[in-house]
Amino acid sequence: MRKGLFKSTTLFCTFDIRNLYTMLPQEEALNILVEFLNVHGYTKVKGIPLETIRLLASIVLKENVFVCGKKIYQQVLGGAMGSSFTLTLANIFMWKWQKELVRRQDMTGEYYGR
Repeated sequence: MRKGLFKSTTLFCTFDIRNLYTMLPQEEALNILVEFLNVHGYTKVKGIPLETIRLLASIVLKENVFVCGKKIYQQVLGGAMGSSFTLTLANIFMWKWQKELVRRQDMTGEYYGR
């Protein structure tokens, strides 16, 4: 209230993204992973270059297969449910989305909280 961020037109809302883990666009998520690491000052993580991290992350996402009935399926969208890597990648993906939202709100003098 001190800075005038709450106005009579301020809306309060919450949202839930259903199936985020399984709906992540794989290539976009990999690009955002590298962007996230770059923005936070990493060129390597524990001596591993970002290109290698992207390649390894790509293998984890794109080589994920599962069996249903007597058929083998390859997951082509998102990542494995219950995977700590998929959880982390989904959070990083949302970081990018949130960053853009905050940028737009800053331009209009609006408030954002998480």
